[in-house]
Amino acid sequence: MWASARFWCPSSEPALRECDRGCAQRERRRAVFGLALRYYLRMILRRLALAPVLLLVLSAPALAEKAPLAMISAYLNGLKSAEAGFTQINADGSRSTGHLYLQRPGKMRFEYDHNEALVLASAGTVAIFDPKSNQMAEQYPLKRTPLNLILAPKIDLAQARMVVGHEEENGDTVVVVQDPEHPEYGTIRLIFSASPLQLTQWVITDESGARTAVILNGLKPGVTIGASKFSITQETQRRRQ
Repeated sequence: MWASARFWCPSSEPALRECDRGCAQRERRRAVFGLALRYYLRMILRRLALAPVLLLVLSAPALAEKAPLAMISAYLNGLKSAEAGFTQINADGSRSTGHLYLQRPGKMRFEYDHNEALVLASAGTVAIFDPKSNQMAEQYPLKRTPLNLILAPKIDLAQARMVVGHEEENGDTVVVVQDPEHPEYGTIRLIFSASPLQLTQWVITDESGARTAVILNGLKPGVTIGASKFSITQETQRRRQ
């Protein structure tokens, strides 16, 4: 009797049956509680194991997205005038610095430090004034350089066959553009920072395959620039004096 699990129950038969039912119910409750406890402990352990992973995920920066072409087109079309310092990296690895002025459509001026070198884009022509050259200025059509693509009266990057590359790179948006009618003229690789969207540099690959990079420093949009800054005729006359 004392060895029985029911030693604490009364000895009558109905009471014994009632005791059996009570014991069974208690056993079921213990089993359910045990399962729930084991499940809870497994969840706690799983969460503790995943905590470092979750911490890394939550602390990682959100993936940057490239700016849409429509947004870039609107930005460039709104860039009516600007000036900035620049560093130019030439195909041979040499570097030059200077100051540039931009006025859309069709006008740009590169003034180089430490010499009288000057590049002017105006009236559909690019003129290169090189003090080391015997001729006054070397000239060629603006449309033959990819720079023409960002100086156009209206820029529409959605135009067919114009954009040949569009990606995000280290938080910046990179767009590679060509003349859809004359891809042989080369490409211009435009790099834009985010928040706010701003042109920071470009790389021109000309028809010979040579690359020239221009890195902008402190671009100031909306500046007033005198018309004489872009006059090839006036610059030629000044240098002849």
